[in-house]
Amino acid sequence: MYSKFGEKFTKHAGITQLMSDLDEGLRAGDNMLMLGGGNPADIPALKSEFAKHLNQGLGDGSLLSALCNYDSPQGNQAFIESLAALLKNQFGWDLSANNIALTNGSQSAFFYLFNLFAGESSNGHKKVLFPLAPEYIGYEDSGLTEDLFCSYKPTIEYLPERQFKYHIDFDQLSIDDDIGLICVSRPTNPTGNVITDDELAKLDELARAHQIPLLIDNAYGLPFPSIVFSDATPFWNDNTILCLSLSKLGLPGTRCGIVIANPGIIAAMGNLSGIINLAPGGIGPAIARLMIEDGSLLSLSKEVIAPFYQQRAQRTLQALQQAIPSTHFRIHKPEGAMFLWLWFEDLAISSQMLYERLKERGLLIVPGSYFFPGIDKTWPHTQQCIRLNYAAKTEVVDRAIAILAETVNPLLPD
Repeated sequence: MYSKFGEKFTKHAGITQLMSDLDEGLRAGDNMLMLGGGNPADIPALKSEFAKHLNQGLGDGSLLSALCNYDSPQGNQAFIESLAALLKNQFGWDLSANNIALTNGSQSAFFYLFNLFAGESSNGHKKVLFPLAPEYIGYEDSGLTEDLFCSYKPTIEYLPERQFKYHIDFDQLSIDDDIGLICVSRPTNPTGNVITDDELAKLDELARAHQIPLLIDNAYGLPFPSIVFSDATPFWNDNTILCLSLSKLGLPGTRCGIVIANPGIIAAMGNLSGIINLAPGGIGPAIARLMIEDGSLLSLSKEVIAPFYQQRAQRTLQALQQAIPSTHFRIHKPEGAMFLWLWFEDLAISSQMLYERLKERGLLIVPGSYFFPGIDKTWPHTQQCIRLNYAAKTEVVDRAIAILAETVNPLLPD
């Protein structure tokens, strides 16, 4: 007999389906086209840089030291101090090493932060507010209690060439006393949406007015890995919790998440990390510190990573538009991240059924219904979208688009 905790966290979850599909696809090899998970692209120039820094770390002993020793619960101090200096010098942010903590991947950071600020408290039941849905699939099942999340439907801007863009509906957005945290991803996973500087400034103003933190999931964003194709400014202040990651830089196996916040929150994160993990892993920080020292962390992000994904996004968008001619098919304007968000309005089946049909044909995508935490699933839009990762090799993406088009074209109005 499981506890309530056990019952909750052994139930089916979208994120576990996603990661199981990722593993299944990798084991299936060429028999499965992997356009579902969030695995970063295989970029030779990046791998060459990683290999160089691994060799450097072996040569100077820093990598062996990271393997053979525990760090503090806050994380590797040498990397934290280097990162704090970089952010302070580059952007003028008023921070120090006391403002940064490391976690074993961003997913664990969100689990800590959501449950620090939401759930049962002395002031009643608090919730995490997503001002814009759809949002990241990994959020929805990360609460220790039920009814932890609430979201608002976006406004939809229709753009030329069958594209569209989500915006925060500030006219409808309401922050009550039961909100303990505001959270937004930038760029947004799954849509590639980058909320504007003005939208971010309004959220910051609302968070401060209600004396609650603003959490920005920056796993794909600025200043690294910088998978952003629109005008956007890096943002942080003492009421902001900024989450970064080494995963989308190209190092998902290091499981290194980065939290930048005020010292009180960082102390709480360190305490949680010590209780649950003892200490975060040190390999990712050891590599990233060397990249900060030689300047390659930011330069590779701007000069290699961002252009690669932007070119790949545009290529995939054009191929999809040619393959699926229906006027009921739209693509969210790609502004960042490594996904295209496809909207099949008036599709004859749900996105979950489409996922099953595509999987039978050897193509893995992610059904869109998992990306609407706190939104009433009776809204038809939640059943009409899918997320597609375009980071795979171009020949794989082309084969996938052919299968997708063959499957959906008969199911869409002209």
